Parts: sequence; C-alpha cells; structure tokens
Amino acid sequence: MLLYRARLGWEWLGAARMTGSLARRHITYTQGQSPEPRIREYFYYIDHQGQVLFLDDTKMKNFITCFKDKQFLSFFFSRVRGNESGRYQEHFPFLSLCGRERNFLRCEDRPLVFTHLLPGPPESLSFCGGGDKLVVPFSPISFFMHPSSGRLYHPCPERAGYVGLVRSALAFELSPCFEYPPGRGPTGQPTHFLWAGQRHKLTNELARHFPEEGEGQVEGS
Repeated sequence: MLLYRARLGWEWLGAARMTGSLARRHITYTQGQSPEPRIREYFYYIDHQGQVLFLDDTKMKNFITCFKDKQFLSFFFSRVRGNESGRYQEHFPFLSLCGRERNFLRCEDRPLVFTHLLPGPPESLSFCGGGDKLVVPFSPISFFMHPSSGRLYHPCPERAGYVGLVRSALAFELSPCFEYPPGRGPTGQPTHFLWAGQRHKLTNELARHFPEEGEGQVEGS
C-alpha cells in the first residue's frame, strides 16, 4: 500500500500528521497513527458514486483529491470486509487489511458501488473503479430498488455486506429495462427486468438486508 501511495504522489508524511476529527461521532484519529509497534492505521471514505475513494479527513472531496489508480483500488476493495477489529467499529464499519496496515472505511451508503456493466459472456458488474479486476456476476433477477430512496442495489460478496449499490449513472442506463405493475409506472416497485430478450422476475432477495422495510412490504416479491 505504501508503494501505491508513493506512486500516487500523495504527501504521506504530511498526511500522517494530519488529525481527522469527527466531532458529531465523538471520535478523533491521526492518519498513519501507530497504536501498536509496526502497525499503521488509515481512515477512508467512499461516496455513493463508488468510483472515488478519499482519505476520510480530506476537506475537499472531489475528482482531484480522490484515488484513481486502478491497481490500488483493486488491492484495497478486494480486501474490504466488516470491521470486527474492536477499533472504530461504530464509525468505520468496514476494514481493508494490508499486511500491517489497517485501513478503516466508512461510506455514504454501501462500501461496494457498482459503476459499470461489462459485456460478456458472461456479463459482469464492475465495482469501485477497479475495471475487470473487481467484478461480480451479473444477475438480472437480483436487482432490488429500494421503495423509499429509489436507489438500486445488486448482490455483492458476503464479506462486504451482501449488498452493493448501483451508481446512479448506471442505474439510469438500466432504468428502461424495469417493468412495473400496471398503472403504477416508475413510481411503483418494479416486478421484472427485461434483458437480452428475456423477462426476468425480480426476487427482491436483498430486501431482507433493509430491516427498516420489513418482510412482505415489497411489491412483486
């Protein structure tokens, strides 16, 4: 990871001395802190677009300040899993381990965000800017549109929480493929997904990972 950081041109010695303060969450940290001998800890944030990763305490989060190196992103996100380290679990629910580095991650919605649909066969969904290095099999029946937020989700690896968010631009591209109950239009819950000449009935299997919606409240399940 340190090698990747050097290649990216970041001033890591300066960043390591920066203190990030999450006052609303009553937590403080220092980038590059060493709570144990030869252990370093860094803190990251990913937004709902998924193709950008930031140091958590970066004040201006934009395309200039984000990480864009595919090799680094692939390395980082292939190791993302739930944070069960006993450290910062409430505020950084995910963790990417790299040797003796602990990379804590918080996210606007989900840690894995699907950004592109890659052609097949077989077709796959690429996440977090990793291109063909970070993919899951494309499963048309498994899309879930949240009835409250309207955001679109697709299954992701168990280690990252089962549910990945579909980036808004990609969701917009796929929107004509959804079929809704008669008379409801796009304001209702979709029941089918039309793809490659086939009509796929949506399972809404991901609804169980949104407990606030409750069982049986999703149309077309």
